[in-house]
Amino acid sequence: MNQLFRRKPATHDAAPEGEIHGGAALGRHLTLRDLTFFGIAAIIGAGSFSSMGQACASGGPGVVLLFVLCAVACGFTALCYAEFAARVPASGSAYTYAYVSFGELFAWIIGWALLMEYSIGNIYVAFSWSGYFTNLLDAAGLHLPEWLTINHRSAAEAAARNTPGEGLTAWNAAPLIGGLRIILDLPAFAINVLITGLCYVGVRESRNASNIMVIVKLVIIALVIGVGIAYVDIDQWTPFLPNGFGGVMAGASAVFFAYIGFDAVSTLAEESRDPQRDLPRGMILSLVVCTVVYILLALVLTGMVPFAQLGVSDPLAEVFALRSVKWMLLLVSIGAVVAMTSVMLVFQLGQPRIWMSMSRDGLLPKPFARIHPRYRTPGFSTLVTGLVVGVPILFTDEAFILDFTSIGTLFAFVLVCGGVLLMPRRERSPGGFHLPYIDGRWIVPALLLLAVVLVRVGLPGYFSDLLDPTGQHGDQRIPLLVYWGVCVGLSALSFVHRWSLIPVLGLASCCYLLTGMAASNWKWFGTWLLIGLACYFAYGYRHSRLARLPRAL
Repeated sequence: MNQLFRRKPATHDAAPEGEIHGGAALGRHLTLRDLTFFGIAAIIGAGSFSSMGQACASGGPGVVLLFVLCAVACGFTALCYAEFAARVPASGSAYTYAYVSFGELFAWIIGWALLMEYSIGNIYVAFSWSGYFTNLLDAAGLHLPEWLTINHRSAAEAAARNTPGEGLTAWNAAPLIGGLRIILDLPAFAINVLITGLCYVGVRESRNASNIMVIVKLVIIALVIGVGIAYVDIDQWTPFLPNGFGGVMAGASAVFFAYIGFDAVSTLAEESRDPQRDLPRGMILSLVVCTVVYILLALVLTGMVPFAQLGVSDPLAEVFALRSVKWMLLLVSIGAVVAMTSVMLVFQLGQPRIWMSMSRDGLLPKPFARIHPRYRTPGFSTLVTGLVVGVPILFTDEAFILDFTSIGTLFAFVLVCGGVLLMPRRERSPGGFHLPYIDGRWIVPALLLLAVVLVRVGLPGYFSDLLDPTGQHGDQRIPLLVYWGVCVGLSALSFVHRWSLIPVLGLASCCYLLTGMAASNWKWFGTWLLIGLACYFAYGYRHSRLARLPRAL
């Protein structure tokens, strides 16, 4: 049983039999500016141009509270990522961090969960990219047939329900080959192929493309906010919580999807010139910039039109269409295409490097760690990532991918925050990042007591409804009960072990966001983890590099 929790050393020089973390060298080309831009590139994309609309439609103007909550959760988590990045400046992101704190089994689980964040998350981004790109083609007078702009699953469901629209049109017009209707989202598939090729040929080329795209999309988003403010009607912000806080939390998966990606910066550790200094700063700076952008966008959108009209796949374009500002539609579409391209680029860079790290550790076959002799990139892993994204594009849809990705990412964040608590405190090193230690022995229990008092005063029937199976909490009842139990446990452990406040708050806030996930999300996530565990015991457990060392770490 102990072999399941064998751990890697946190530093290279502590590793027996040579270097555990490393392998064939990657090229070190990235500066602080590049890492910050990569973070912005990964965060501002499908969340701001697509999934934000769903969150605004369910929560109204009060959705800004959810953006703030997600920003706080991600802020605490980013500080924990930064602490690990300073301690373990190696590729692998949360996978590597879990390996040095929790041990091998949890490392595999987190690596498997990150597959959802990077590879599967890119499927959603590709679909959103396709919608905006198709609009651009239509504006230029070029029209692709419907059966080349929608995925097969959505078209089949529309035909089964006889729902008028693009899906039904595509189903009826699609050519038949051997009784099979040829329906595919060609733009989504094509952009995946192009991004995979760019990531394959080198990080410098990817960096240059990413930096240009970040500048373009920030300029366009600034224009959207600047023009949109002139059309804001503050009466649209009343009531602020039209569907209550439950309506706000209903958009948890959509809003959190808007934030995932800042951790992709940590996968680029071995390509950073000064990872122990620049990785933490890059993650935190990109998160701060994007939080300000998201809050401003949410306020502008809900101020321009009634919130119920924002539940569309292209909310930024929709508000200007409803306000008859037609000249902005083209700019929004261009900004969306650029933004989502940059997101795909960073995610497609991140996943191969996680697989490369897992392969170095023996948990995946050796080809996943193979470095291209000319481009100095994990070539085989990059191509496999392209296949993992490209093939599902042909048969899945956006809604399933959105929820599936968010829960996996939150799970990874929980383990990163928890991992920091298990690491021994270290001395401050000059020039590097150091997570401030704030003794939570008394603060955490006091915060829990304060939260209980505020809930009882502000929501008098909250706890009685929570204990009532027929109460208003519905499907959220069990997750909320578990959450309060977790908070009590964190308070007790903080008192006993004098845990640091920041990682504890990161744990608590991420766990709360998990309560907003539907039961179906947990079912799919559980199934995904079981498949991952089967793969681990079939290959990784026996081939682990640590299993061949003379002593467990």
